[in-house]
This record gives sequence, structure tokens and C-alpha cells, in this order.
Amino acid sequence: MQLGSLFELSGTVAAVTGGNGGLGRAIALGLAGAGASVAILGRNEDKNRRVLAELEAIGVPAMAVQLDVTHRDALAPAIDAIEAQLGGIGILVNNAGNVSVSGGVLKEDPADWDSVIETHLNATFLLSKLAAASMKQRDGGKIINIASIYAFFGSSNSPSYAAAKGGMIQLTKSMAIELAKYNIQVNAIAPGWFETDMTAPVRELPMNEKILARTPAGRWGQPEEIAGTAIFLASKASSFVTGSTIRVDGGLSAR
Repeated sequence: MQLGSLFELSGTVAAVTGGNGGLGRAIALGLAGAGASVAILGRNEDKNRRVLAELEAIGVPAMAVQLDVTHRDALAPAIDAIEAQLGGIGILVNNAGNVSVSGGVLKEDPADWDSVIETHLNATFLLSKLAAASMKQRDGGKIINIASIYAFFGSSNSPSYAAAKGGMIQLTKSMAIELAKYNIQVNAIAPGWFETDMTAPVRELPMNEKILARTPAGRWGQPEEIAGTAIFLASKASSFVTGSTIRVDGGLSAR
């Protein structure tokens, strides 16, 4: 097999939640650049339209679905809409996320806790369940969960975020074991600190200096630097990789 063909995604349909900005946008554009048809799912219609235009400029079939992943009744119709327009989903990227910087368990509002767990962990479970049922009927597929280095570290400021991301790692392993017999590979990416809209406030805080000091690369990651890992996990190149988590963090978690 030619090296280039290992990473070729032509003829494959990818769905990326939270695909209208930050890491999700970079992943969606990367998958499209490798030839996949791409559906982005996001709450903000203006952002959806902007990224959809970028995808269409690449020249692949693409669509945008307005979706809040915490609205459970909307998940199955969203998957159905993608498959009706683009075809059966072969790649699902569970990227949608939020964060509650509460200052700790003693300060966190239970409603904020529920929102973070629902957005990250519950939505990943529910969307993966839907997509895997569809993949099972065909020749398999790929599920990629966007976790975080905080799946491994504790966080006194955002305990719900760390708990949700840690849960995603264990869900990734559990699904990988169950779905391997259907040729469905399930893996996770654990990003470190990347420059996105969600992390912009942190770059203005003293915490920024601590992040840079701890990161051997000495800088924040750029969103496009996560695309290659996503393409690898979405492609034939990772056909014998499942249940794994790849850390993309500039060496931060190596310390």
C-alpha cells in the first residue's frame, strides 16, 4: 500500500461536533483536506456558515447542522440528516465542549457540573452509540474522542471538566473493546494547551507563565497542529490502533 493512500479519506463521511471553531474547526478542515466529506455540528449558526464555506472551498461535500449536544432528542435526527445528505458516517469526532471554572468542588454549582458532564461525557456516549450502530451495518468506522491532559491531572479550579475528560478516556477504552469485532476503532486525543477562543482568557492570566514553563515546547499549540493526529486516527493508518489516547501537548504531560 502506498504511504499516501494510508491517510486518504476520500469516500468517507466525517461528523465533527463543535466543528465550527477552535480544535473542532481545525480537525474538520484537516479531514476535508484528506478527502473526507465533512459535517460540522454546532450551536452557533453564523460560525457554522463560516466554517461550512471553508469546507466547501476545499472542494468536498459538506454540511452544517445546528445542534446543541445537550439536547438529547435532537441527536438522532442530526445523525439521520447527515446520513441522508452525505451518506453513512464512517468517522465521528466527539469534540464539543464547555468548561466551568468554578474554583473547586466546594464552589461549583451542581447545574454547572451537570452541564459539563452532559456536554462532554453523556453526549459522547449517546452520539457514539448512534454512530456505532450505523457503522456496524457497513464495514466499520472510526470514533475519535477529544479528551484533555486534564483527563490525567486533577484540577482544583475545574473539577467537572477533569472528571468529564477522565470519564471519556474510560469510555473510549470500553467502546474499543466492545466494538473491535465490528471493525470500529475507538481512540482519544488528549490536547494540552492550545490557542482557541475558549482558552483566550487564560493567556491573560499569571497562569499563562506557569503553562509555558511546564510545557517543554515552550509555547501554546496552534489548532491546526492537532489535525494530523485526527487524520491518522481517522485513516487506514490506524487500523490496528484502538482504545488508545494520544497526547498532543508539547510535552507538558511528560514532566
